[in-house]
Amino acid sequence: MRVIAGTARRLPLKTLEGRDTRPTTDRIKETLFNILQNDIYGCRFLDLYAGSGAIGIEALSRGAERAVFIEQKKEAASCIRENLRFTHLEDRGEVLVCDVLDGLNRLQGREPFHILFLDPPYGQGEERRVLEYLARRNPSFVDDDTLILVEAAKKTDFGYLPSLGLEAFRVKEYKTNMHVFIRRKEQANE
Repeated sequence: MRVIAGTARRLPLKTLEGRDTRPTTDRIKETLFNILQNDIYGCRFLDLYAGSGAIGIEALSRGAERAVFIEQKKEAASCIRENLRFTHLEDRGEVLVCDVLDGLNRLQGREPFHILFLDPPYGQGEERRVLEYLARRNPSFVDDDTLILVEAAKKTDFGYLPSLGLEAFRVKEYKTNMHVFIRRKEQANE
C-alpha cells in the first residue's frame, strides 16, 4: 500500500499483519480521491476506524489542512503515527486511541469537519451506530456542509437514513464493497 498522490506520493505505508484491518486497495483509494479531488484541499478530515491511516494520510498528502484519526487498537494507532512520521505529515495529524463513540465525544466543541470518513468492520452495524450518534447528538464537529462517507460491504442496507434526517446522494460500487456519500437531507436536495 502506498500514498497515491500529493506531497507524499509513492511513499509506502506500513500496514498491520493479520485480519484485524482490511486496508482499502490502492485502486479503490484512487477512485475515491478522484471523486473527492475538488473537496480535499484545505479541508478538515476525520478518519474513523482508521486502521493504518491510509485514507486520512492520502487526504493530508493531497492538501487537507488537518486530519484526525480515531482507532481503538493500540497497534493500529502506533502504525498510524509511524506512517504520519514517515510521510512527514505528523504536524497536521492527530491520533485518538479509543472507541469511535468515545472519540466523537472528545471532539465535541471543535469546529466542523468537511469530510467524515468511516470504514468500520463489515457486517457489525458499526456504521449505523455512528450515524445514529451523529443524528441524535447533533455534534459541533458536523454541520450541514459535512460530507459523511461510509465504506461498507456491498450488501449493507442504508434504508434507515431518512429516519435519521440523512440521505445517500451518491453510491459508488466496487466488486465487493461500496462508498456511500451521505449528507443531511436539506443539503442533499440543494
